[in-house]
Amino acid sequence: MGYEIAMRSGKVLHSVLIMMLFVAILFATRTFSSTGMLLEDEGVEQSPIIEKTVTFLKERKPGVPEHRIKVIANSVHREAKRYDIDYRLVLAIMKVESNFKNDAISRRGARGLMQIQPSSAQIIARESGVQVKGAKCLHEPEKNIQIGVSYLSKLRGMFDNIVSALHAYNAGPARVKKPVDHDKVKTTAFTRRVMREYRQISEILPDPDEKQVADPERALF
Repeated sequence: MGYEIAMRSGKVLHSVLIMMLFVAILFATRTFSSTGMLLEDEGVEQSPIIEKTVTFLKERKPGVPEHRIKVIANSVHREAKRYDIDYRLVLAIMKVESNFKNDAISRRGARGLMQIQPSSAQIIARESGVQVKGAKCLHEPEKNIQIGVSYLSKLRGMFDNIVSALHAYNAGPARVKKPVDHDKVKTTAFTRRVMREYRQISEILPDPDEKQVADPERALF
C-alpha cells in the first residue's frame, strides 16, 4: 500500500515538474508587451509584413533595443488594422512627428512617437479604452500608438478625407474646416511632409493586404 502511494506521488510530482518546465520554456522564448500581452515568439515575426516593418525600423533607428522595435511594429499593425488605416501612414506620421523617438517632447509639450498632447490624451484615452496615468504614459510606445491611431481615425470620420484629418491632427480640429469639394482639400507643410513620407514608405513596405497598389494614396480614402 505504501509502495503504491509512493509511486502515485512520484507520478504526480513528475507531471508537475514537466508542466513547470513547459511554462518556463514558454516564458523564456516569448516576448510580452509592457501590458502583459503576448506579442510573438522571440525572433519569429507574426507575419512577413511585420518582419519587414521591424527591419525598416531597425535600419532607421539602429540604437533602439530590438524588443522595443518589435513592440512598436506590432502595435502599429494591430491599431492600424483595428481602425482600418494603412499602417504605412501611421509610420509616416511617426517619422514626421518624432523621427521614431518614443521619448520625444515638442516645444508645446506633445509627447511620444505620435506626439500626443497630455490634455488631449485623457479625452482620447477614455473614448478608446486606454488607461493613461500622467504624461509619462505617453512615452510608452503601445499606449501612444493606441491613442494616436484612435485619434486619427476619429478625425478621418469628422473630415471624410485623410489630408484634412492630418491637418486637424497637427493643428487641432477647431482650426480646420471640412472641405465641400474633396478636389480642393487644403494642404499644409505638415500634411505634405506626411504624404511624402507615406509615398516613400509605400515604395519600401507592402500594402496591408500584401497586394500591389498602383497608387497607394487611393487606399487612404
